[in-house]
Parts: sequence; C-alpha cells; structure tokens
Amino acid sequence: MSRQRYTEEFKIQAVKQVTEQGHSMTSVAERLGVSYKSIHDWVKRYSKPAKQRQVDDAQSDEIRRLKAELKRVTMERDILK
Repeated sequence: MSRQRYTEEFKIQAVKQVTEQGHSMTSVAERLGVSYKSIHDWVKRYSKPAKQRQVDDAQSDEIRRLKAELKRVTMERDILK
C-alpha cells in the first residue's frame, strides 16, 4: 500500500483553512480526507516563513546524510575489527 502524496500547494491551502479561516484541524482533515496528524504536521511546518522552512529542510537533509555516512563508517569499522 503506497502513501498518498499531496502537493505543497494542497498542503498550504489546508493550512490556510486552519490558520486564516479559523476551521478546526479535525474538520479540515475530515473534509479533505486526510489524517488529523497530517494536518497537524502541515500546520506546524507551513505556518513558518518560507525562508525558515528552507533552512529547516536543509538541516534535515544534512542530518539524514550524516546519519547514513555514520552508519556506513560504523559498518566498515566493524568489518575491520
């Protein structure tokens, strides 16, 4: 079962319904057919300025890359032991 992918535009519109129009996250989630958790995560992410989101995304990418590299290096070290 593959997860449904939503466009960034769709997510931003959903967040606007919560933040600007005053709808509850539950009602927006039910109306759009997405989970409450998704709406909550989108509100948390897209209520930040675009510049801050880019910085956060860059940091997340760097952390992900460093974790993968650490895993690889740890495996190499364990093989050489």
